[in-house]
Amino acid sequence: MSRYPALFRIPLHALVAIAILAACVALRVADPQPISQLRLSVFDTYLRAAPRAADPSFPVRIIAVDEAALARAGQWPWPRSVLAELTSRLHQAGAKSITFDIVLAEPDRLSPDALLRSLDGQAVSAAIVSEISRLPSNDERFANALASAPVVLGVAGEAQSNRSIAAYRGGISFAGDDPMMFVHAYPGGVENLPILAQAARGVGAVNWVPSEDQIVRRIPLLVAIGGKLYPSQALEALRVGTGQSTIFVKSSGGSGVEAFGSQTGIESVRVGQTILPTTGRGELWLKFSPHDPRRTISASTILDGSFDPEAIKARHIFIGATATGLLDLRATPLASSIPGVEIEAQALEQMLSGEHLIRPAYATGLEIAFIVLFGALVAWMIARSGALIAAIVGGLAIAGIVALSWFAFSRAGLLFDPVYPGLAIAFLYLGTSLTSYVQSEIERAQIRSAFGHYISPSVVSEIARHPDRLKLGGDERDVTLLFADVRGFSKLSEGLQPDELVRFVNRLFTPLADTILSHRGTIDKFMGDAVMAFWNAPLQDEEHARNACRAALAMLDDVARFNAKLSEESALLGETAVPVRLGIGLNTGACVVGNVGSPQRFDYSVLGDAVNVAARFEEATKTFGADIVVGERTAADVPAFAFLGLGTVMPRGKDRPERIFALIGDETFAASSEFSELKAAHMTLLAAPADDGEREAALVKCRKLCPSSIAGYYSRDLSQFVQR
Repeated sequence: MSRYPALFRIPLHALVAIAILAACVALRVADPQPISQLRLSVFDTYLRAAPRAADPSFPVRIIAVDEAALARAGQWPWPRSVLAELTSRLHQAGAKSITFDIVLAEPDRLSPDALLRSLDGQAVSAAIVSEISRLPSNDERFANALASAPVVLGVAGEAQSNRSIAAYRGGISFAGDDPMMFVHAYPGGVENLPILAQAARGVGAVNWVPSEDQIVRRIPLLVAIGGKLYPSQALEALRVGTGQSTIFVKSSGGSGVEAFGSQTGIESVRVGQTILPTTGRGELWLKFSPHDPRRTISASTILDGSFDPEAIKARHIFIGATATGLLDLRATPLASSIPGVEIEAQALEQMLSGEHLIRPAYATGLEIAFIVLFGALVAWMIARSGALIAAIVGGLAIAGIVALSWFAFSRAGLLFDPVYPGLAIAFLYLGTSLTSYVQSEIERAQIRSAFGHYISPSVVSEIARHPDRLKLGGDERDVTLLFADVRGFSKLSEGLQPDELVRFVNRLFTPLADTILSHRGTIDKFMGDAVMAFWNAPLQDEEHARNACRAALAMLDDVARFNAKLSEESALLGETAVPVRLGIGLNTGACVVGNVGSPQRFDYSVLGDAVNVAARFEEATKTFGADIVVGERTAADVPAFAFLGLGTVMPRGKDRPERIFALIGDETFAASSEFSELKAAHMTLLAAPADDGEREAALVKCRKLCPSSIAGYYSRDLSQFVQR
């Protein structure tokens, strides 16, 4: 023991270090969505800082079905006769490959044979029928154009389908494990008409697999549909355009692939001399270049013959929708919205340029090794030399991994995560800098001083008895948030002196605060004439949504009693009281809860997107005329309460609308016949046709049955209610 006196004098540091290191490694191995999303965000930042430079020669061109093309040729998809003309002109101009980003599974409804069927039984002369019957179908015309050109059509895998499709007619060979074990698989799919599929030179899958945040960062080069292997459209365009017959796949167990007996997945895909590095699932990381309008040619110029053939000659061509109304839009790290066909085009550009992004198979192991080695070093430095020297060493280690990660990306296209290892080192430093005794005493003092005025005394006592239930600092959990605001406060405060105004506000908010606390809520802050509160922090509350809803309903009762008292007092003075109205927004979602601020001044608060959405729901009470507006997640968590759907709102900063509901009663009211009648009338009001008399009758009934908390919603004109 004499050789290591310092280490043995502080065993708590070693225990904390081992526990944090084990937790950090276990979390990285599990790789939950927040961790993987953090890593992807770093890679997105790198890509925005150093995107792939667009090739000025643009070896890949997009023939855009844009607004100009739609104006010339009509709605999309176009008749196959138009597609045949488009194909022939591109082929005559010397295109290397022509890829249609569409699946043509149904016969052309504008074909002559379809016209004949529509004339069946009508008074049409035999001569006209005979003349039409001699015309080739549009599908035949398109098939003839396909047969003479290097065309790639699409197939699509479907997760909810068992429809079998024809096998891929090209060649796919592999070395090592069968790629079918690793690729994205679909039980069935949709394919083109046989006459078109047989005429096309190639076929590729149009499926795209975004990350959980719906951003496209990788595309699958191979997918399995109904037990059959297919290349992606971009890969098939490369094969057809370069005149190759076979796609070669190298997987774990293949020659030159070190898997040490484990099935690690696909290593690379080769077409001719082009080798494409992939993830284990056969995906290609995309190194996007910025959108460049010179990459795109309007299909209208091809159809009217005004295009420059030199822009087509010896290039790979993708034909797809870019018009906004066709909704074929995707998000990438560089743009929130680009046409899906451009992703395929950029993927092929990347294949031709050879400028790839690679997440090496050993990257995770290397990052974990960094956490363990430098984490142990920082823990040893704290025990040996103190927190300051350890902070310097840890800071240098974090700076070093960030620099090396950026260098590997910018010089070699290698993707190494600097953020999680850096955070792990920082957490380790913080954890081993504390002692359990000091931490316990500080927590007790902070609990009593910081929470005594914000949460109920019973909760304060419970935390004080069991401080281990409170995790100070940041902690992500589901919470239910409440924003309440006094309507028309400016009018209410007119004529009041400053001291009178303060007394008025305090008198109003005292019962409201008591109601929140009595329902196990935590008051975050008072903001003039508004209050913010949340549930499920600092202590866990399995019924946080239910308690928040009960508190909101009770707050309306508090306001009703306040107004009654105010009316009595005003009557004694011969005055007319202005009633107080309260608008309340409730939302449930994941937030970070903890102490926010500085060592000198901090607040226990919540941070997250759900907070902003709750505030927007409170604002929506003005628009929709309902006193309590609740989000979809909150309503789903307490289905026994009385809710009425109001429609959707688009909160600022969100990319999708949020469904909202009016909360008008608890479980007892929800089970009453009165609510059943109101809900039925409400549904009729929203669902009946606009010119149906039922809607007007339903509106009259709603006005008669509704409580005052939603009366404003039904005070609108009949035309203002959205059809459902």
